[in-house]
Parts: sequence; C-alpha cells; structure tokens
Amino acid sequence: MQTYVLVLYYSKYGSTREMAHLIANGIEASGVAVKIRTVPNIAAVVTEAEPSIPAEGDIYCSLADLENCAGLALGSPTRFGNMASEMKYFLDQTTSLWLNGALHGKPACVFTSSGSMHGGQESTLLTMLPPLFHHGMMILGLNNAIPALSHTKTGGTPYGASHVSGPRHDQSLSQDEKVLCEAQGKRLGEVVKKLQA
Repeated sequence: MQTYVLVLYYSKYGSTREMAHLIANGIEASGVAVKIRTVPNIAAVVTEAEPSIPAEGDIYCSLADLENCAGLALGSPTRFGNMASEMKYFLDQTTSLWLNGALHGKPACVFTSSGSMHGGQESTLLTMLPPLFHHGMMILGLNNAIPALSHTKTGGTPYGASHVSGPRHDQSLSQDEKVLCEAQGKRLGEVVKKLQA
C-alpha cells in the first residue's frame, strides 16, 4: 500500500475545502501522496440518509482511510470557538482505531477558517487537538521561521493555518494564508518522510 497523508476536513461555505487543497499541494510538494476526504452533513432529525458518495466534491472519509494514513491534516470551520459538529461526530466514531492504537506515533496538524478575525480560530484549533492526543498522534504546528506567520493581517497561527472568510464568507484566502497552508502541508509531508525512512 502506498504511503499517503490524509487531509480530512469539513467545509460549509468552501473556505476550509480550499485550505485543504492548498495543504495537499504542500504535502505533494514534499514528495508524499495525498488523499483528500470530507465528512457528511449531520442533522438533529434524520429524514433521509446522506448518500454514501456525495453528489459533488471530495468523497467521504472511511475509518480505513484514517487507519491507513501515515499522517493527518484535520480541518474544520469554527463553531463558536469549537470544531464543527460534523467533524466531532466523525471523530466520535473512531473508538475502534483508538482501541487498536492505529494512529499511535503518526504526525498530525490542524487548520480552520472563520467568518471574522475574532471568530475563535485559535480555540477551534485547540479543540481539535484532544482527540489527536488521545489517539497518540504527534502534533505539528507552524513555526515563526515562515515569514508569513509574522506578516499576516488575516489568518495564521502557530497552532495551525487559518483563514478569515468574512461575515458573508466571500473573502478569498490572502497570499499569506495560502503560503501558510502550503507550508503546513509541506512540513507534515517532510515529517512523514523522515518517519518512514
């Protein structure tokens, strides 16, 4: 089986999806293969089951996709300073992987987007970390050796790449945000390569 990094995200308006693809570009630039996956929408009342394959966009993640990855980039939009319930629901279904230690020692990073500068980006990134710690993963952030982290006037944190999409979710990623996404992916890919060596 080919070594790959899983880029797993949930996106409602498209910003987190765009970030996921930029992070994937960085991973591929490091010479590592990528699988991009998403999670389905959830509702408080189920009236009709989601199809197992979405009508458009990236396909849904399976537990096997997660189990067999060599590294993970996990992304979610902010929801009042927390990850989206769709991503939390998916992670809540990973007990079998926790029981067999499937993710022990694998590197991981997190990324997010919010509608406003103070939309809870850092706390969202932090809420995404406990499940990864419980799975025994090694956490990677962004370091200040990347100039864009110090220059950004929008998203970007040491905890992971982030983006401010605006209250109508119509603001494109800034050049600094794009650089940080690709740098985060490249760093993750490089660590995967070192661990595989």
